[in-house]
Amino acid sequence: MTFWWFWNQPPVVEEATVEDLDRLSEIHDMSFRQTWHTEELAALRAQAGVTILIARRASPYGTRKALGFVILRTAADEAEILTIAVDPAARGRGIARQLMRAALSRLYADRVKSIFLEVDAANEGAIALYKSLGMRQVGTRRGYYSASEGDGSALVMRLDLA
Repeated sequence: MTFWWFWNQPPVVEEATVEDLDRLSEIHDMSFRQTWHTEELAALRAQAGVTILIARRASPYGTRKALGFVILRTAADEAEILTIAVDPAARGRGIARQLMRAALSRLYADRVKSIFLEVDAANEGAIALYKSLGMRQVGTRRGYYSASEGDGSALVMRLDLA
C-alpha cells in the first residue's frame, strides 16, 4: 500500500518554538554565507514584535521536519522580513511562496500597512518571488551584502497592504 497522497501534502506553516531553533540555524547556514547561530535566533525570537514562522513537512506519522522559515519584525504599522530560508533539498516546491503568503496574511491581520525587505540583487529567484507577490523596488543599498555573488547591492522592496 502506498501513501501517494502523503507526498503531495503541502507543508504546515506555524510559529517556531525554541526547540526548532537548531534546525533553523542549519537551514540558514545551508542558505547563506553569513549564518545565524541558534543563540542569535533565540535572541531575535525573544524581541518584541518578532515572529518566526516555520514550514514543516506534513506527516501523519509525527515526523514534522522543518523545511524552511521566515522571520518578521513589526514596529507600529510597518514590518520587515528579516530573512527567509528553505532547506536546499526542499527548494523548488513553493515553500518560500507559502511562507511569504502566511507572513503576509499574518501581517495583514495585524493591520500592518507596509512591508519592507532587502534582497541581494544577485538573487534572481527571490526577486522574482517577491515581485510575483506584488512587492516593488523602492531603493538600492550599495555594498550591503559582503558575501554576495554579485556586487553586494541590496534591493529594498516594499509592499503596501493598506
